[in-house]
Parts: sequence; C-alpha cells; structure tokens
Amino acid sequence: MAKYLVIVESPAKVKTIKKFLGANYDVEASNGHVRDLPKSQLGFDIEQDYEPKYITIRGKGDLLANLRKKAKKADRIYLATDPDREGEAISWHLCYALKLDDSKVQRITFNEITKNAVKASLKTPREIDMDLVDAQQARRMLDRMVGYSISPLLWAKIKRGLSAGRVQSAALRLICDRDDQINAFIPQEYWTLDAHLTEGKSKKALTVKYKDTIENEEALKEILKNLENAEFQIISTKKGERVKKAPLPFTTSTLQQEASKTLNYSTSKTMRLAQQLYEGVDVKGRGTMGVITYLRTDSVRVSDEAVEMAKDYITEQYGAEYVGGTAQPAKKNGKVQDAHEAIRPTDISITPVLLKDSLSRDQFRLYQLIWKRFVASRMAAAVYETVNVKLEAAGYPFTASSSWLKFDGFLSVYTDDEEKAENNKAVAALTTDSQLKLKEYESKQHFTQPPAHYTEASLVKSLEEDGIGRPSTYAPIITTLLARRYITKENKNLYVTELGETVNDMMKRAFPSIVDTSFTANMESLLDMVEDGKVAWKTVVRNFYPDLEAAVKTGEKELEKVKIADEVSDVVCELCGRNMVFKYGPHGRFLACPGFPDCKNTKPYFEKIGVSCPKCGGEVLVKKTKKGRRYYGCENGPDCDFMSWQKPSGEKCPKCGGYMIERGSKLTCADQTCGYAVNKPKEQAI
Repeated sequence: MAKYLVIVESPAKVKTIKKFLGANYDVEASNGHVRDLPKSQLGFDIEQDYEPKYITIRGKGDLLANLRKKAKKADRIYLATDPDREGEAISWHLCYALKLDDSKVQRITFNEITKNAVKASLKTPREIDMDLVDAQQARRMLDRMVGYSISPLLWAKIKRGLSAGRVQSAALRLICDRDDQINAFIPQEYWTLDAHLTEGKSKKALTVKYKDTIENEEALKEILKNLENAEFQIISTKKGERVKKAPLPFTTSTLQQEASKTLNYSTSKTMRLAQQLYEGVDVKGRGTMGVITYLRTDSVRVSDEAVEMAKDYITEQYGAEYVGGTAQPAKKNGKVQDAHEAIRPTDISITPVLLKDSLSRDQFRLYQLIWKRFVASRMAAAVYETVNVKLEAAGYPFTASSSWLKFDGFLSVYTDDEEKAENNKAVAALTTDSQLKLKEYESKQHFTQPPAHYTEASLVKSLEEDGIGRPSTYAPIITTLLARRYITKENKNLYVTELGETVNDMMKRAFPSIVDTSFTANMESLLDMVEDGKVAWKTVVRNFYPDLEAAVKTGEKELEKVKIADEVSDVVCELCGRNMVFKYGPHGRFLACPGFPDCKNTKPYFEKIGVSCPKCGGEVLVKKTKKGRRYYGCENGPDCDFMSWQKPSGEKCPKCGGYMIERGSKLTCADQTCGYAVNKPKEQAI
C-alpha cells in the first residue's frame, strides 16, 4: 500500500491534520524555515550576480535527518506549508535540504485546516510556484541589505545594539512625523452655542445648535446680543432614512485594529491567538480542528460555500429579512493581493458559546469577535429613521436632528460604541407651526485638537493605507520598534523616545529613500510584480544595492557621532555612592553603576505600581517568574511573602476588608469566597 508524507510548518498542525488523513499518511513538521542566509555575513555574492548563500539553520540537523528518512520511505511527498510567499519559500528550501526527487514532490495549500479543505487540497496538488519563492527571496535580500549595511553605522555613530530595517525605519518615520505634527500644533479657539427651547405647553427641553462656527468670545457676545428677545422659527423639517451598511469581514489589518480597540490586545497578541485558532484547538465532542481561516490576508473575499452556509444560518436564526447581499467590493488602490479569503470561522454553526469551554479566555474573546464580524458581514444593513430641522432666530441659523433605529439588521449581532442614535423624539414631533419658547442659551469654549498619537491600531491602519509592509509584517514591525526602545507605549498611545528620534534623524539625513514612505510602498509594489512574474527578482536587488552601498560609505564619512546619556535613577549604588543608571538587556531593564569599569555593580530593576503591600506596607513591585510570567510582589520579599497574579488596586474591600485587584474593567476582592466586585472609576477603566 502506498505511503504518503505530508510536511507542514508548525507542530501544532500535525495533530489536527493527522486526524483528517488515513493510516497511509505520515504528517511531520519542519518547525518553520530550515535554510536561511548566514547570520555572520551579508549572505550573498555581489561578484556572482547577488547569488544568495543559503545554509542549514543551526539546530535543524536532527529534524532534517528524520525528515530525510521519512521521505525515502514515502511514495509521494506533499509540502503543505503556509499558503503565502513565506510558506512557498519554506517548501522550496525543504526540497533542497532534503534532496527530494522532483517526481515525488507536490505542493498543496489550504486556506483553513478542516477535513474538507485538507482532502480537497490533496486532489489538486501543484508544483512549487517559483514566482512566489522569488518574491520572498527578494524581500529577504532587501531586508538583509538594509539591516546589515545600516545597523553597523548606527552602532558606530550612536550606540551598540541598534538596528535599521527597510520597513521598520519607514514605520518609525511615520511615528516621528506624527509627534512632530503634535509638537508644532497651535490650538485655535472656537465656541459652540446651544439654545434650550420648550415647545407649546411641554416642559421638556429641546436643544438646537447654532450652525456656523464662532471664532472667539467677542463674536459670541455679538451673536447673543442680537438674539435678545428673538423668536425661534422652524424653517423646514425633513424626515428620511439612514442606512448603515454591514461591516466587511476581517482582514489581518482590520482584525488587529478591532482587537486593539475592543479587546485591548496588542497586534502581536492578536496574531499569536489567531495562529492558535487557525492551527487547531481541541473542541469537545469534535476533536482537534482549525476554527478560523488563514490569518494573513488583505482580502475581504469569501468563498461561495461560506456565503451559502452563512445565508442558511442567518435565515434559520434571525429570519430571511436579515440576510444581506453577497456582492464583494472591488479591489482598492491595486494593493490588495487577494490571495486568500477574509478571516472567518471555518464553520459558522460552531458558535462562540459552543467553544467557550474549549478555548482559553483570550482565545474565546478573539474567536467571538471574528465569528460575530463574519456573521454581521453577511447580514442586511441597519436602517434608521431620521429627522432634520432647520430653525432661524434673528437671522441666525440653528439646527436640530434626531434618529432612531427602525430595523436592526446586522446590529443584532455586531455593534460598536461609535454607533449611537440620538433618539430625541421631541425633535421628530416638530412642525413648521410649532411654537417655541427660549429657556436658556448654553455656550462653550473649545480649542482645536492636535492629531492623536498613534496607537498600534491606528499605526497598522496607516501602514496598510500607505502600502508599507504586508499583513504578515505589521505585528513584527511594532514589536521590533518597541523592543529596540525606539518607541514606548503608554495607555495604548505610542511615543517616540529620544533614541528613536536620534535614529530617525540620522536615517533621514543619510538614507532619505529608506525612510520615505512612497519609496517603501513602491518597493512593495515591485515585490508584488515579482510574485506576478512580471519582474525578475534579481533586477530589484541589482537596482537597489549599489545606491545603498554608496549612501553607507557617505554616511560613514559625513555623519557625526551622537551621545545619548543613560537615564539616571534615584537608586544609589551601595558600593561607590553614584546614582545608578538604567540599562537594557535581553530580559529588559536593569540598573547599573555609571562608574563601570571601576565599579561593576548591577541589580535588577522592579517597576513600582504606587500601591502599598497589604501585608507589610512596603512597595508592591512588578516582578517576573523564571519563565517570564509577570506577577506582583512586595519589595520586602522574601521576608514578606505577598504576591498576586493580578494587579492590586490599593483599595480595600468594603465587604470583607481584604485588598482589591484589577480584572479588566472591574475591581474585585482578591478573596474569591467574598465575591465583591465593582466597576473601575472611569479614569481607570480601559
């Protein structure tokens, strides 16, 4: 009987896929890439037309030996790595590393890890797509050129340990430019004016708004003077309908944005959880299965099969009137690759409630978000009734408006905080014959606001709109910028550090094209053309490297050194009396004596949270276990054994007198047998 070998990327997929296939199939994992450019050198030969020098990744020897043994015994080998450029390249590298016979090897891809999808892929195998491989090779080479050429220059001119990246540096430029806009912003004063009226004998106040902009207090006083004893007359009332279309299903970018906004997940956390849901989770009663489709996509396309499943589900659960249209929007800006479907549940009938006991809390919340968004995307639009009233007093224009929900449509499944109807029925009752009486005027001073600081969600949106990077790169870009301490994150907002400003300034002076968003977006378009077979990948590399090399040589000669002082702490070195400074290592911040090498004293740094220990009154610090898990402990440990996995709030439980901890938007008693809970004050709630 024939024996088949299926090679996937992740060990997590092995168990899921093995369950779908018979005893004749052996499923093994490559654990990602098996070959790469060497870390110790640039990794390509300029004299040999930029030929890359691939080597086996250290530590992969035993894994490859095992795969070779299995491959020799197999009659056919299916390479089932991820359905993208990276996955295609891994399959290509596997062919070389395992010395596979072309006649025995076939490539299969599936957008979801379900029994039907996996079996269907085995019926339609293909050869490795070298255009996809070449696009990945070009990206890898360009990134290596930028990183290995510019990073040493930053080390020499600023400090060791810095890095530059082709896409990373353009993203840093975006954040720096936004901070510059905020710093340069000059607020402009303006005022608003509301009139509170009553209609007829009704005592209920009706608010109408002055339509035009009032530039300053003097202009406001002039308007109020002219409005003395003025009567309000209704010029017109207009009733109508407003339609709110159903949202599109998630792409990688919109999933990251929405998870950040509604779940407070970082982009990296969202991608990690989505990967787990895609690769497979153990569902009670069904075994291991992938519950969402492939998570790296920029398309909102949905398969016909999924559309029909959604239609049947919505008809059964909500009624035929809730079923929406199936037309898909056109591609935007020519940047959408459309290689994969939108992110959706693999089976719409597996509702979040059915999975609640099979998923972790974080997995469940993300799956619920994806499921609701997809169901909503196939539903009818919501319809609001609206009324708009135009008024006039002493020749000044005022307006009033109201809306209320007529048909909830997709809002029965998926709502957001931004969608709030005004629902003022008093406005709806107004006619041109209504008699209005002034109760009072209310004026407020305002100032125009600067652009908002980037959050992870808004940065991802800008990266996508500007064509910088691709769905798979958004999370790593932000993670790298944070890890290099070029930016810092506070209350969701991203701020540029002094180090980030220095690096960006040097990059703008020495490598203006690298940090230019248009140039970076153009490079992405060229990579897309390589993928489409329209441009040879070495042509892209040949045109890029000489200019980069020349810019590096110029920078080495012309750029001056920049000194960035270490941040000084209030901790005094007990060996020499100097104030210790903050340093950064592989495990984060630590304290070091500035007197190095004369004084080599170092100590761990623990962040204070401003809460006293409920046991001894000492400071509560943020600490980490040996495995890196965060917890809260007392500064007087080990003498004081206080510790908590959740952040202590400093509040006492009014019910039992114990200490309270923060859990999402609530404060709860640390003693679970007490059970007391209360909402956080608004300024604390996320």
